[in-house]
Amino acid sequence: MDIDLAALHFLRPWWLLTLLPGVLLPLLWVRRHDVKRQLTGIIAPHLVEHLVIRPRESQRLRPVHLLGALLVTGGLAAAGPTWTQDIPDFLDNRAPLLLAVDLSPSMDADDMPPSRLAAARHTLHDLVQRRAGARTALIAYAGSAHLVLPATDDPALLDTFIQALSTDLIAQPGKDVLGVLAIADKILEAENSPGTLLLLTDGADASQSDALGKRLAGSDLQVLVLAVGSQDTGVLRDAKGMPRLDAEGRTVQGSFDAKGLKGLAEATDAPLGSLTLDNDDLDWVELHAQQHFQAAKGDGETVHWKDAGYWLCWPLALLAVLCVRRGWRVNWLAMLLFASSLAGLPESARAGALADLFFTPDQQGRWAFEQGHYPQAAERFKDPYWKGVAAYQASDYKVALTALAPLNTASAWFYQGNSYVRLFKFPQAIAAYRQALALQPAFPEASANLVLAQALQKDYEDQQQVNPEVKPDKVVEDQTPVEGGKAQQQKTAMAASDQLWLDNLNTSPGQFLKRKFQLQQAASKPVEEPVEEGAP
Repeated sequence: MDIDLAALHFLRPWWLLTLLPGVLLPLLWVRRHDVKRQLTGIIAPHLVEHLVIRPRESQRLRPVHLLGALLVTGGLAAAGPTWTQDIPDFLDNRAPLLLAVDLSPSMDADDMPPSRLAAARHTLHDLVQRRAGARTALIAYAGSAHLVLPATDDPALLDTFIQALSTDLIAQPGKDVLGVLAIADKILEAENSPGTLLLLTDGADASQSDALGKRLAGSDLQVLVLAVGSQDTGVLRDAKGMPRLDAEGRTVQGSFDAKGLKGLAEATDAPLGSLTLDNDDLDWVELHAQQHFQAAKGDGETVHWKDAGYWLCWPLALLAVLCVRRGWRVNWLAMLLFASSLAGLPESARAGALADLFFTPDQQGRWAFEQGHYPQAAERFKDPYWKGVAAYQASDYKVALTALAPLNTASAWFYQGNSYVRLFKFPQAIAAYRQALALQPAFPEASANLVLAQALQKDYEDQQQVNPEVKPDKVVEDQTPVEGGKAQQQKTAMAASDQLWLDNLNTSPGQFLKRKFQLQQAASKPVEEPVEEGAP
C-alpha cells in the first residue's frame, strides 16, 4: 500500500486531540508511581538510591500503556487518514444514459438482417446487461417522442420494453429529435446529473437542424448518434416480418440517410458511429459517456477522498484483546446480574430488549427493510413515510395508505397512487399521481404511472361495457348451512369477476406502449376553441 506523504491529511482532524491523553496518561502514571521522586525532600538524595527497594517487575506492559495505545490508535482511525482521491468506479454507477430508439417505418429495412430495428434491439440488450446497476432511461420516437421508462437500474425491466419496441407503436411519421431532447432534459433534471443521450436511428429531419443546436446550447447533455443500417437500399417489412407493399403490390425500399445523419451529428455536435453488432459499439458508447461525465462533473464536483482509517481496526482489535488480562478492574457482579436478568426472558423478548437498548424503532425498521423483511419493518417504523413504504413493499396496501395519508409530499402521493392501483382503485390512483406531479413536476416515475393508471382504467371500463355482468363458467354451491352464506356467495362471485377481468386484460408490453403513446399524443394536441359566427 503506497502512501503519498505529500497528499496525506485527515478528514476529521479534531479527533487527533485524543492523541494528547493517549500520550500523557502513561507519562502521568509513571510520574505518579516514581517512588524516588516522591521521597525527594524527605530523604537525602544520596541516600534514596540505597534505601529504596524496587521489586523485580515481571512485566513492563501496564494497563495504562494499553489504554494509551487504544486512545492513540482509535484517534488516528477516527480522524480519517487519507492520501488517495476516491475516484468512482466506471461511469455505469454514476452517470445516467438515455437510450432513444427510432421507430419510424424505415427501421424495418432488412439491410441489417433481420431488420434495422432488430439489430438496434440486440445492441441495446447487450448494453443494458453490461450497465447492470446503472441508471438508464428508454425513449421511443418517430413523428413524436415518448418516454418508455424513466431512469432505472433494473436491466431486466429495461430489456422487456426494449424487446417490445416495434415500428407500429407510433402512428405519426417523422423523426422528432427535438421532442427527444425535451424528454431527456426532464429526465436529467430529475436525476440532477449530467448524462448522455444515445440516438439509434437511420436518418434525420433536416428541418430541425437549427433548432437542435439552439436547444443544446449550454446544456450538460451529450448526444451520441449511432447510425443503424448500411448505405445499400433495404426492403421495409411490417411487424410480422413480411415485406411492405405499395399500392401496386411492389416491395417498398428504404435507404440509409447518410447525409441526414451527418447533418444531425453536426447540429448536435455529436460523435457519429455506425452499428457493427459487436463489442466495439458498446465500448464506443461507454468511452464517450465516461469522458463527458468526468469533464462535466470534474471541475464543479467536490473532491472525495478514500478514508483509510478502517485499516487501523485490526490493531485496535488486537489491543482490545490484550486488554482482557489481569490488571484491569471489572465489576463482575454487575455483569452477572445483567446476564441473569436476560436469561429469564423469553427468546423473542430477549432479542427485542437488546435491540431496544441500542437501536431506535426507526433504526430497527431500517435494518429490517434493508434485509428485505418488509412486514417486520412496517411494524418497527415510527416514521410514517418509511412505515408506508415498508407496508407497500409487504403488499399491505391498506396499511400503506393509512400511514402515508397525513403526508403531503410527492413521494408519499406517489406510493399512495401505487397502492390504489394495486387495489384496483384507478380514479384515486390517478388523483394521487396528479397530486405528486403538482408538488414535483419533474417526477418521471409518477408521470409514467399516471399514464399506466389511465390506460388500466380505460381497459377496465371497456371490459365492463363489453360484458358488464361477468358470470363464472361453473358455480359450485356450498350446501353447508352457514350464517351469512348468501353474502359469502356474493363475495365469491365478485372475486371471480375481478379475476376474470384480470385474465382477459391484455397487458403485454407492446400493446401497453401503443396505448400509452396514443394517450400521450392525444393529450399533446391543442384543443381548438369554437369560433362564434361573425367573429373576425
